[in-house]
Amino acid sequence: MAGHKARRIAKELADIKADSLSKIHAETVGDSLTKLKGSFSGPPGTPYEGGTYDVDITIPNEYPFKPPVMKFTTKIWHPNVSSQTGAICLDTLTTGWSPVLTIKSAMISLQSLLSSPEPKDPQDAVVARELIKNPEQFNRTAKEWAVRFAGAPKSLIGEGSGGATEKSIEEAEREEREREERANLAVYDGYNKELVDQFGNMGFDVPRVVEAFHFVGIDRNGGQFYELEEAYIGDITARLFGEP
Repeated sequence: MAGHKARRIAKELADIKADSLSKIHAETVGDSLTKLKGSFSGPPGTPYEGGTYDVDITIPNEYPFKPPVMKFTTKIWHPNVSSQTGAICLDTLTTGWSPVLTIKSAMISLQSLLSSPEPKDPQDAVVARELIKNPEQFNRTAKEWAVRFAGAPKSLIGEGSGGATEKSIEEAEREEREREERANLAVYDGYNKELVDQFGNMGFDVPRVVEAFHFVGIDRNGGQFYELEEAYIGDITARLFGEP
């Protein structure tokens, strides 16, 4: 790593460590300055309040002229974050990046995103649809995920409805598990899970396999499993590997 780049990253990490007000944290993973782990607290007044959200940060060789690559490692129910992979849809990390920005400013932008979701520009269409059509249910689900995955207090689940009881918490957790299962299946877009996972086990993400199925014209068959013809398997594999 070039000396000036290493010095800049080290200074940015030192600045983050010295700032106790922002509740932003970032540190190296091992000895490398290109692999970092960040975290921040869920913003007050949001369904994420009380939770701690971890973020995987990869610094590209071209930094600061290219943005850091970030994804949530803490599962979160938010329209601009994939509930499956933690991938993030945020201008600051793409077209809105500038060399004058820093790791800290990118993390603050992530924290702000939790306060101001953008369902019309989603990373997760299932979550965005719930926020648009049923915002109360979205808030409940987001709080339940904050409790389950981000360490938020269980009492937050029942806020606004007279407080939480043990029964209401258990029911909320059961409903959350059911919604999570539905969300997990939604990414398969009606295709049989076992059929898609045959290619997912080769190391490809489910959305990429589903896109290849669309491209090749694979029949959903009502979500039932069936054996693909070799020609289709070859076409799907070629699409996944980017062959013409």
